[in-house]
Order: sequence, then structure tokens, then C-alpha cells
Amino acid sequence: MRNALKSLLFVALVLFGPMAVGVSAEDVAQAADAGAAPLPGVTAEDLQALQQRLDGLKQEISSASNYNQLEAPQDRVQDYILDIDRLSAALLPQQAQLTVQLGVLGATPAEGVAPEQADIAAQRATLTAQKAKVDTALKNLATLKQSATDLINQIAGIRRNLLESELTLGTLSILNPDFWAPMLEPSADDRQRLGEFIAQVKETGAEVWKPGQRFYTCVLVLLALLFWTLGRRLAERQMTQFCIHRMPEGRLRRSSLACASAIATLFTTGVALQLLYYACTRNEPLTPMLASFSTEFEKTVYACVMITGLSRALLSTEHPSWRLPDIADPVASALKPFARLLAGTLLALVTLSQLCTAAGMSSQLVMGIRGVVALLVMAIIVTMLVRTGQVRNALMAANGPSAEISTLAGVVYAVACLSMVVSLIALLTGYVSLARFVIYELLWSYIVLTGFYLLMQLFKDGCEFLFSPRHASGKALKHLLGMSDRRLDQLSILLAGFGRAALLLLTVITLFVGGIGTTLGQLISNVVAILGGAGLRKLNIVPGHLLNAVLALMIGIYLIRALRRWLDNEFLPKTDMDPGMCASLSTLFSNIGYAFVILLTLSSLGVQWTNLAWIVSALSVGIGFGLQEIVKNFVSGLILLTERPVKVGDLISISGVEGDIRRINVRATEIQLSDRSIVIVPNSQLISQNLRNVTLGGSAQGVATLELMFPLDIDPEQVKNLLLDTYREHETLLEKPAPFVRFSKLSPDGITLTVTGYVASPRIVGTTKSDLLFEILKRLGAEGIELAKPPPSA
Repeated sequence: MRNALKSLLFVALVLFGPMAVGVSAEDVAQAADAGAAPLPGVTAEDLQALQQRLDGLKQEISSASNYNQLEAPQDRVQDYILDIDRLSAALLPQQAQLTVQLGVLGATPAEGVAPEQADIAAQRATLTAQKAKVDTALKNLATLKQSATDLINQIAGIRRNLLESELTLGTLSILNPDFWAPMLEPSADDRQRLGEFIAQVKETGAEVWKPGQRFYTCVLVLLALLFWTLGRRLAERQMTQFCIHRMPEGRLRRSSLACASAIATLFTTGVALQLLYYACTRNEPLTPMLASFSTEFEKTVYACVMITGLSRALLSTEHPSWRLPDIADPVASALKPFARLLAGTLLALVTLSQLCTAAGMSSQLVMGIRGVVALLVMAIIVTMLVRTGQVRNALMAANGPSAEISTLAGVVYAVACLSMVVSLIALLTGYVSLARFVIYELLWSYIVLTGFYLLMQLFKDGCEFLFSPRHASGKALKHLLGMSDRRLDQLSILLAGFGRAALLLLTVITLFVGGIGTTLGQLISNVVAILGGAGLRKLNIVPGHLLNAVLALMIGIYLIRALRRWLDNEFLPKTDMDPGMCASLSTLFSNIGYAFVILLTLSSLGVQWTNLAWIVSALSVGIGFGLQEIVKNFVSGLILLTERPVKVGDLISISGVEGDIRRINVRATEIQLSDRSIVIVPNSQLISQNLRNVTLGGSAQGVATLELMFPLDIDPEQVKNLLLDTYREHETLLEKPAPFVRFSKLSPDGITLTVTGYVASPRIVGTTKSDLLFEILKRLGAEGIELAKPPPSA
């Protein structure tokens, strides 16, 4: 009996468990075989260790005394949150598995019902205890994650306050000899702290250089140097060859080459740094002082590498034809040496400043080194600006107006000059931190702007290539979507515009949320915090749903276009409906379809309609002030398509305009005149004004009427018979109703006769009248009858 029950439990879990909660059949089978065996999870010791780790981070953050000391703890808090997420992800399948097992066993039988077997009750109790343990662990992990998230927000506030304090802190001017004294003659305490730092470096060096480790250390250091030098050149050369031979000729190849150069530099540098770090820590971890210094040193190296890599990609002095920005060759050659000089100076001086900060030296010494950093970097930038200005002036003198620079280049040059003036004033007045902050922000702006410039150019050129009808991708899209070359070009421009706008938004956000020393993880978390802020949460828009919304929009538009082509070309022509009715049905289907696609897109985006009350309110105000005409025309268009007082193909006359209805759109109706020109009439006028529909009845006839004046001495009967014969003999005139001649007017100037006949359609009235008039004049001339001459004007 017990084995049969186990078999039944196993079959139920395999068949229904995975469908219920999404766990795999293998996991369920293993759980059934395990019976009441304990499941792996988070122990109380693990939770206690996580709590102690969080407490240590809080203590470290509370003891920070300057802005830079909070950068490393912020990274460790981010890692802490990732560890909690991994533990929670490991527990969720266990929770689902236990839920399935308890669901199969069912609830405890009520009183008065036959008692269940003891082994089932014991198994239920064991599973309930395990589930309670997992639920408690998940709850505790959620609490710890919330605490860590709050801690990140607190770090941001503390860093902001410390930054404001540092920027407004006044010290000695660089012109005061006492400013340089701590660097020329360090205090005993600073010397002691420097000695401790050097001692820890020697201990680490001795650990990696002890017998048995020297060979591996040499190999790792040599590999790091090779990656940093030869590896970079080799990687850049290989990526260049790939872009030349694999990328199509044109702008996409140029932008790919520029990005490849920057990526190769960054990648090889990262590999070299990881090899050096592994060489120093493969046996023993670094001390807290050295760990803090290594973290900051890594950030500095990446910043310097970005400066050199992006500069080499943009200037492209070795291959001027690959250069993306419009920079003259002399200007590019003049700027080339400054990137390496600036990066090398930053690497040396900022590393020295980070050493003093990690060792905990006096604030006077730290401020002095910061002043040196700001002064030397400012000197390099000023020299670069002066040299660039000289080259530009020489080009303008040699080439005249053709060498004028762009407005953007002028703005960049002016901002750089202004920043240098502010930094110099701050150094002279004793605000060293402010001077360093301005210079760092200028360098950060250069890295961000040049990096995103490359990405925007690459995205734009990629869109042009992807949708070009000259390439295989464009031809495939043209065949798949049934688009013309013009539509593909419009789609390319639209997609490139949206992509560049999104990258420009990220550029602005990155400029304000990052800075020199910001890690990639910090930057991404800050950007996500802004893009996924309270405004998006109120609308329930999740960034992960954006792809679903885009796919829903594209697929929906494609299906509507395909179905409309099917209606227009296959289904509606085979019905008994007239062309006007077919056109109305096709237009109505498109309008309803596009409205449904918009609703589906918003639903895929996660928008809750209960949170869109402010949009409805704004829309109602807009309708009241400026959109009422558009809404009125839209509603009138729906009435025209459903009630059909006029339809496509009707000959109408309204407000002095007469022509055939060519198309009824959502807002207006197109009327084609006899000269093939188009008049756009708002739909509301077709509903609210008097309108003459000549062809509404389906059997409308045209009336060809001519009014002629003859002299008083003619024979009226002869002229009447001539006119009637002409009308009766014309092939387009109907026999019924028969043509007739009417005596219209008698005056001293002559006799006015009006001849009238009917034709099959109002559309041929003009042509018929012209033919009749030619024939009447011909017959009158043959009979010697003249028309009355108008009286001479007074």
C-alpha cells in the first residue's frame, strides 16, 4: 500500500506539478524519491553571516571621512545585493517544489472523516516544516536586500554632502609656501603611514615571490605586459582587418573601425589588469589598505585608457580617411600627443593621491597632491588649447572662409577655456577640491561625449546599411514586409532617429550620474535608478517590457497591412459590393486595427489604465482648447464610413467645389476635380453643410443644356428643328426623356432659345455639350443663320 501511494504521488507530481508552478519534471521526481529528506537551502549561519557583512559595511560607511572613501563600499553593497539575489533565486524552485508536494497530499482531513495513514501525515508535517523554513529564509533575505538598498540611497546622500563640503572647503593658495610644505617635508605621522603601506606592499611582494611561486609570478606579469602592449596592437590589427574585409564599404566601415579601436584598447587593458591582480592575490588576499588602493587604481587605469583609446579612434591620424568627425589633418596631428601625455600624468599623479588616501595620510598632504594634480593637468589642457588655437588660426589664414570651424567645435573650445579659468581662480584662492572637481568633470565629459558619439554614429550607419535596398538585409526586409525603397528609407531614418535620441538621453544622464572613478556597475545602477524611477513605476512600465511592446507594435502593423492588402486585392473584389463600399470597409478596418494595435502595445508595455487619469484629463483640456476640430473631423469620418451619405467614386458638389471623391480618410476627404487636382475637405463639412451628391441614386442622368441668342428676323421653326435634329442625332443623347427646345426670352437684341437633352451620366455632360455646340455652329453656318451680336457697350 505504501509503495502504491508513493507511485501515485510520483505520477501526480510528474504530470501536474510542472504545469502548476513551472518546475521541471526531473526536480519533482527527485523530490518524490527523496521523500522527507531535507532540502538544501540557506542556513541560520548563512543569514547571520550576511547580517554581519551588512553591519560591517554600515560601520565602514559611517567612518568614511571623504568623498572618495565611499566609492569602494558602494561597490561592495552592490555585490552584497547580487549575492542575496542569487540565494533567493536558488530558494524559489525549492519553494515551488514544496508547494506542489503539499498540494498533492492535500489538507489535513477534518474531524469525523476517516483518518489518513500515519506515513502521509508525517510526510505532510515534514514538508510543511521545510516550506516554513524556506519561506522564512526568503523573507529574511528580502529584508536584508531592502536594508542594503536603503544603504545605497544613504551612501548617495552622504557622498553628496561630503562632496559639497569638499568643494566649499577653503585651504591655502598654491602661491602660499605653506601649501607645499606637507609635500616637501612630510610629518612623522605621514611618514609612518607611508611606511606601513610600503611594508604591506613588501609583504605581498614577498608572498608572490617566495620559492615555488616566482616562475608563475613572472609568467603572469609578463603576460599582463604583453597584453597591455603587443596584445593591444594585435587585437586592434585583427579587428581592423575584420572590419575592412567583413564590413561594407562606406560610413559603417568607418564607424566600425573607430569603435573597434576603442574596444580593443579597453579589452586588452582589462585582461592585463586581471592578470596582475591574480598574480598578487592568487595565494593570499590583499590587506584592506591595499584592496582599497587596488580598486581605485583600477578605476584610474580605465579612465586613462578610455582617454587614449577614444582619442586615437576619433583623431585617426594614421588613416585620415577613417576619421569620423570633421577635423582637419593639421588639427588632428596637433592634438595627437596630448592624449597620451594627459593619460600618463593622470595615471602617475592620481595614483599617488590614491596612495595617500588609502594610507590615511593627513588632509594637508592629500590636498597638496590634489593641487599638484589639478595644476599639472590644467597646464596640459591649456597648452593643448593654445596649440589647437594656433593651428586653427593658421588654417583660416591659409584657406580663408573655407576653414571656418563648426558651431559645436567652438562651443567645446569655449567651455574648455572657461573651465580652465575657473580652475585657475580656484587654485589661486585656495579652493583646491573645487579646481580638481572642475578638471575631473571636464575629463569625464570628454569620455562620455566621445564614447556616445561613436555609438550614435555606429547605430546610424548600421540602420542605413540594414535597411538599404542595395544590400541583402534591405532586400530581405523589402520582400518580407512588402515595402518600397522609399518606405525602407523612411524606416531607416525613423529608427536611427529614435536610437540616437535614446543614446542622447543616456549621454545626458551619464554626464550627471557618473564621474572620474565611477565603475561600470555604479554607472549602470545609477542610470537604471533614474530610468526606472517613480514616474515609470506609477505607470507600471518595466524596462524589460519595452522589447515586447516594440515587437507587438511591429507585428501588429505588419498584420494590418497584410490583411488590408488581402481585403483590397482578393476578398472584396469578389463580392457584389460596389468599389466605394469596398474602399469604405477597407479604411474602417484599418482604423479599428490600428486602434487595437495601440491598445495591445500599451498593454505589452505594462501600462495600467487606472493610472492614466492624468493623460485623460490633459487630453480633455486639449480637446476643449485646440483638438476639438480634429476630434470632430474624426467622428465625422466614422459617420461617413458607416452611414455612407457619400462614398468613394461619388460625384459631389460642395461650397463651389465639384468633383469625384477619391478617398475618405480619418480626418479629411480627398476630392478630385476635372483637371486632376485634389481638394482636401474636412469631414465635418461633408456632414454639417449642404452637399449635392450627383451620383447617390445610382441612376442619375446628366443634363446637357445650351442657351443661344438669335436675331429677330430668323425663322424660329427652322432653328428649332435644326437644334432638335442635332440633339437627336448625337450618339450620347438619350431618346427618353426626349430633347426639347424652349423659347426662353424675347428682347430687342434678339430671340433666346434653350435646347435641353439628357445623357447617361453627369460625368459626360461637359464633353457632350462641347460636341453639340461644335455641331450646331457648323449647321447654322451651312444654313446661313447667324447668332445675335451683343449690343455695343456705351
